[in-house]
Amino acid sequence: MVSTHGYVTAHPPLGAEDTGGQVVYVLELSKRLAALGYEVDVWTRRFADLADVEPVSERVRILRVPCGGRAFIPKEYLYRHAAEWCEGARRLAREHGLTYDFVDSHYWDAGVMAARLARDLGVPHVHTPHSLGLWKRDRMLEDWTDGPEAMERKYNFRERIAHERAVARDAALVVATSHQQLDILASGYGVPSSHVAVVPPGYDDRRFFPVSERRRRAIRARLGWGDEPVVLAIGRLARNKGYDLLVDGFARLARREPAARLHLAVGGAQRSPAEEAILQALLAQARSLGVERRVDFAGYVSDAELPDVYRAADCFVLSSRYEPFGMTAVEAMACGTPVVATLHGGLHRALAVGSDALVADPLDAAALGSAIGQVLETPRLRNRLRKMGPRRARAVFTWDAVARQVLAGVRDRPGMLDASGTFELRPGTASPRSVVGRSRR
Repeated sequence: MVSTHGYVTAHPPLGAEDTGGQVVYVLELSKRLAALGYEVDVWTRRFADLADVEPVSERVRILRVPCGGRAFIPKEYLYRHAAEWCEGARRLAREHGLTYDFVDSHYWDAGVMAARLARDLGVPHVHTPHSLGLWKRDRMLEDWTDGPEAMERKYNFRERIAHERAVARDAALVVATSHQQLDILASGYGVPSSHVAVVPPGYDDRRFFPVSERRRRAIRARLGWGDEPVVLAIGRLARNKGYDLLVDGFARLARREPAARLHLAVGGAQRSPAEEAILQALLAQARSLGVERRVDFAGYVSDAELPDVYRAADCFVLSSRYEPFGMTAVEAMACGTPVVATLHGGLHRALAVGSDALVADPLDAAALGSAIGQVLETPRLRNRLRKMGPRRARAVFTWDAVARQVLAGVRDRPGMLDASGTFELRPGTASPRSVVGRSRR
């Protein structure tokens, strides 16, 4: 695996800058591939005080290659240090005799680096984009108020889209997380559908599952939540997550549900200046709409506490302007919490709307507020979502299912052979190889 941005660690600080669902995806997929018999190295960037090598599980470890100094670098500009990273990765692989069946890169910055690394190692390159610049740019233009030049400076869309095209076309296989991404890869990037496998992200079904109503009430009491209906959002503090749109929608809801509360468990354990600015803007918005006393800015939720926070809520809302998939919504569904998911994402096409979850356009405050109101005000609907959401999650979105689908996608593509023509993907066939500091033999 190659995933170069953010804090890729065995226990990642979710909510920290550029550290969210993708890191979870990479770690969980790696662990499930290991359970199928493979040995997995997660290659990333070393910065700050992170170690060169970090074990994740018996067959999974993280290898960190320095580039660009010790400071954090936003994912939009990390590609500028690709040459330095690739040289360090090549040197490390050569010194320790590391060999692989294939390389799977995640997001475009890692795609740029992994394409070079895979060529040097003589193995196929599988690319998982997670999100696409064309889609994100078009969605953000709909309500971006600072002008296109400011948006370009922040998100570097021109460079991103150019590199995405090159990476997707050169990869042996592209793994899209939704059929929406498949459509955009074909229409916007010129990638034929035969070159793409659609595999949704997953969730840990050993952690996220529903509990009895009695236990749920006990969880609410422990969290200090009263009897008021609680609307929940969880995620990184980023503009594309649409928390401002959710506050607008909640203000509409508040007129008809005066007891409801909005619980925003957003951001990491420590906030960057950019995240602090977003938070202050949300606070000011809640005050201007007269709902500041009914919006709880709860901040970071630990990984251990996360399942219970989902279970305690009466409704979970994924309000993103742009969302490649929406893993938090799947986790909430799996916990038996009714979900209202954004129309501008990949998840809703994998759901039976009205049975598994509801869907709304967060750019329409009235529609978003109405959808949340339907959940809170209609017991039959709420009970149906609580029953059917976990069923859909278990049927489609477990990490075991994701790992098997990725391997099937690799097996089914012609030309996925190494130079000797002996490349086969069967559990347990990964050849032993030495590792930094110890042996896997």
